[in-house]
Amino acid sequence: MIDTEAITEAAVMWLPSVPSTNTWMKEHTAECAHGFVVAATDQTAGRGQRGNFWEAEPGKNLTFSIMLRPDEIDAAHQFRISEAVALAVVEVLRRNLKEHVLPENVKVKWPNDIYVNDDKIAGILIENTLQGTRIQTSIAGVGINVNQTIFHSPAPNPVSMAQLAACSFPLPELLAELQQAIVEALAAVDGKAELAAAVHRHFHTVMWRNDGEPHRFALPDGSRFTAVIDRVEPNGRLLLTMPDGSTQSFAFKEVTFL
Repeated sequence: MIDTEAITEAAVMWLPSVPSTNTWMKEHTAECAHGFVVAATDQTAGRGQRGNFWEAEPGKNLTFSIMLRPDEIDAAHQFRISEAVALAVVEVLRRNLKEHVLPENVKVKWPNDIYVNDDKIAGILIENTLQGTRIQTSIAGVGINVNQTIFHSPAPNPVSMAQLAACSFPLPELLAELQQAIVEALAAVDGKAELAAAVHRHFHTVMWRNDGEPHRFALPDGSRFTAVIDRVEPNGRLLLTMPDGSTQSFAFKEVTFL
């Protein structure tokens, strides 16, 4: 039995085991207040972008979802939510790893994975619902490798905070810091066009491989090419400068980094 009063306040609920915190929150959307977080000690079927499985050793990492109820974000501007959440996670990781990792080495891999150097430390999955042309709710699922030091999945490049810092981190305190940072980051872009534009510009400064150099990419059909990141459009599409000098635009699932 779910304690409705407990989840109508902007609080945190820990569940011992759940297939997916995003799925759990979708099933309890009506009861979840803005800023409410559900976290799982063991998430058994966590999902990432493109439907990828998220490996997380029980009790070692943060796997959670946060309910966001923006006031004035149109569907056309929903990438503002993705930017806000990703930048909040980056800033929290930079603060907690500052003695071990240069802040500029913690980056957002478009659209919203978090990398340290060339290794993946966190992933974000955002699922929005609409009311008319406005975002009614946004469930941001976040997985962060915190205290896990051995990974068994075929993912090529996982890394954790504990591996980088050679120490463990208290999960409840880290989660509270993330909850506050995400809520504050969303407030900065919710109905505030000038601030949202500033956040969008800042997003480019923390983009992984946004360095003016050519990098390798792949299309869904398996073909590969080299291009330079030009920018990300406000709607979230990635603009790449191709070898012939032309610029091409790609949506989330239309191109992958190699």
